Amino acid sequence: MGSGTRTITAVGSGPARSGPVRDAPGSRIRRATGYAILCLIALLFMAPLIYMVATSLKPDSETFSNPPTLWGSAVQWQNYVDVFTYLPFARFILNGVLVATLGTAVNLVVAALSGYAFSRLRWRGRNLAFLLFLVTLMIPQDVLVIPMYVMMQGVGWVDTFQALILPWAFTALGAFLIRQFFLTVPQELDDAARVDGAGTVRTFLSVMLPLARPTLAVLAVFTFISYWNSFLWPLVVINDVDAHATIPLGLQAFFGQQGSQWNLVMAASVVSMLPTVIILVLLQKHLVRGIVTSGLGGR
Repeated sequence: MGSGTRTITAVGSGPARSGPVRDAPGSRIRRATGYAILCLIALLFMAPLIYMVATSLKPDSETFSNPPTLWGSAVQWQNYVDVFTYLPFARFILNGVLVATLGTAVNLVVAALSGYAFSRLRWRGRNLAFLLFLVTLMIPQDVLVIPMYVMMQGVGWVDTFQALILPWAFTALGAFLIRQFFLTVPQELDDAARVDGAGTVRTFLSVMLPLARPTLAVLAVFTFISYWNSFLWPLVVINDVDAHATIPLGLQAFFGQQGSQWNLVMAASVVSMLPTVIILVLLQKHLVRGIVTSGLGGR
């Protein structure tokens, strides 16, 4: 049937009757108005992205043309090639992928173990320890930069990948998300696993961890994006930009003493968005399930 037609079946004492029932004109108008408003809002949110893509394809002399134009006189795909020749941008991407991937992996392991311990294991002081763990979420990252730098300097990790990965891999957010999900799992599953002879480790690996895959997907996306977009900490702890810089530091390198290459900055920004967009597309189904079951869905 068309979008404005519904089929209903009447059930009563007489024979069942079915037939198409058209939506009222007012209902179709409200639906069309709602779609129009949603499209307008989506366009407003996409406007900066559209401008960024358009500017990345402009010649350098037309970046700030007067009067301003959305598209340049020519589509200059060469800007995307110049991004990788003007600076070692491919190295920045590889560094960002390495740091974000390893940091996400460590964060998932720590979050899964700590979330299971805080939700399913019974030990003295568990609730107090979890409360203290959550208090760390109230401390801004800017406050921790100097103590973290002193610690990295003490262990000799300044200007290394370890300094980019490990300090922010042990966060309370991951433990909170996994704990909230594990609390929704019936205790009977643990009891059934013990009856079958499974210990704590086997129950965690074979029963609880597979159930937590949607929540782990949510945490993986959040963590990867956090590492990928991190700027302040790499700026402080990295000295050799060409060897260890990630994407945010690489973008800053386009602003130098010789001027700002805005068309190259926009092209590099478009390229830097691709990994996170790919991850969001691949994990979209798990993200929806994970947000609903991890305590972020407003329940």
